[in-house]
Formats: sequence, C-alpha cells, structure tokens
Amino acid sequence: MTLLTSLQWLCMLAVVALAVPAQEKRVHHHADLSDHAHDDGQGFQYDHEAFLGREEAKSFDQLSPEESKAKLAKIVERIDTDKDGFVSHSELHYWIKHRQRRYIQENVDKHWKDYDKNQDGQISWEEYKNTTYGYYHGEEFDDVEDKATYRSMLLRDERRFKTADRDSDGIATREEFTAFLHPEEFDHMKSVVVQETVEDIDKDGDGKVNLNEYIGDMFTPEEGESEPDWVQTERTHFSEFRDSNKDGYLDAAEVAHWVLPGEIDHADNEAKHLILETDTDKDEKITQKEILANWNMFVGSQATNYGEDLTKRHDEL
Repeated sequence: MTLLTSLQWLCMLAVVALAVPAQEKRVHHHADLSDHAHDDGQGFQYDHEAFLGREEAKSFDQLSPEESKAKLAKIVERIDTDKDGFVSHSELHYWIKHRQRRYIQENVDKHWKDYDKNQDGQISWEEYKNTTYGYYHGEEFDDVEDKATYRSMLLRDERRFKTADRDSDGIATREEFTAFLHPEEFDHMKSVVVQETVEDIDKDGDGKVNLNEYIGDMFTPEEGESEPDWVQTERTHFSEFRDSNKDGYLDAAEVAHWVLPGEIDHADNEAKHLILETDTDKDEKITQKEILANWNMFVGSQATNYGEDLTKRHDEL
C-alpha cells in the first residue's frame, strides 16, 4: 500500500466516524426534560437536568455541596422575577421552559459552526451533505462496508432537511436548522418524527409496528434472562392503549399519538413536582429557605454524584 493510499484510507475512516448521525437524528418521544428516569427513589438526575438544563447540570456535579448551594441561592433570586420572596408555580414553570430552550439553542450553536462553512449565516443542503458525507464521490460509498446504511442515512437526512426548509430554497436559516436538529419541537416536522420512528422500529418493512417490534426496540433479553415486570406493563400498554383500533399493529396515526403526546407539558409537571416536594408549609409556593433545605433535589454536587454512583453499583451487585 502506497503512502498516498494509506493517507486516503485514514481520511476515509475519519469521515466514516463523523458521518454517523448525532443522537438528535433518532427521535422517539416528545421532548422530555431529561433522558434519565424520573424516579426520586433512585436519585434526582432527572430533576437536576430539568431545573438546570443538561449541560449546566453536569457543571454542578463538579462542585462541592457548599458551592452548589451558593449558586442555587443566586438562581432562586433570578427565578423570583417579582421579588416578593417566593417562587410561584408560574415563575418556576417559566424558568424550566427557558432552560430547556437554552439547551436546544446551545446545541444548535455547537453544530452551526461545523456546517456553515462559508460563514454566511445560513447552511445549505450542499454544505451539510459535503461536511457529513463529502468524502464519498457521487454518493456511492464504494469504500464503506455497509453501503446501504450510508445511502439510507443520506436520504433520511435529505428528507428531514427538505421538510425543515420551509421555503424550499435548499438553504436552512437558523430557525430551519433548529427544526432539522430538533424536529420534535416543531409542528410542521411531526410527520418526519413519526416516519423516522416507524422506520427505526419496523423490522419487517410493512410500514407498521407490531408487538414484538415495539418490545424489541426497548428490551432485548440476554440468554436465559426472564422478562422484567416493566416489559409486561409495556405489553399491556401496547394492546390496551397504543393499539387503539385493536388490529395488532401501530399505524402512523397511533405512533404519532405515542411519540407526540402534545397535551403533555413536562415543564409544568416538573414545576408542580418540585413545589409539592419542597413546599413544607403547603402555601403552593416556595421560599429560598425551603429550596435550600432540599437543595440536592434541584442541583447536584460532587457528594450527591458520588452517592448516586454508589447506589448504582449497589443495585448492580
């Protein structure tokens, strides 16, 4: 193998790694506040990410408990917008919504720098395609072992990009690129979210999701492993709730009802949850004192992070 051939091979491997779609490209559920389970008995990671945003929650995990509490006290002052000394449901709800929007904006900003190659404040389909798949001339993917997968990825990206590109000019504004990366946040992208979900789960290619495909997307047992209770619960949910017409399958409309339950306001639910758990005098609003008395529900620290790690290890044993 010549030196030139070796260099070309290394470049190809690097682009293969970059071409793997980011996590944003798999959309399963309407935007929740965290990927962690909302189970206070197992820790408060869900609450931390909901209250702070995902990236900010990570930064608190590096602080001492004293530093975390001091920063939380300053945050409470910002949440209390009318300066009456209380955090109301509406103030907390607004804060949580704001933190989630900030996470999305920061995520878009991070990707924007990668794709706006000519720095004109827009991202064309050609810019996106060439940055992600540019090594492969003619979109043939001749040097890739799984050509079909990469062609499928390209077509899927193009379909999502065209749906996000509302004026069909082949160029994404920042708003349109946000819709491309986070389609679950935009009404006009709902059809793409549903279509991608069906494609990901529908293994036999009939355009519908049967019970085995539905369960198989969530749980694959190891050899000899018994099915946990939550899987049995999901089987019941499939037959009694998800499959509304009782034909044994989820069609596009039923999948849409599953993954895009638009009536759920996760930020509103989380605000109610935090107030319920910390409002000791039951006046339906919380003071800084009440919040700081339950600080580890709102924010993490090195200590709480270590404690959660110990709990996980104990559960694994």
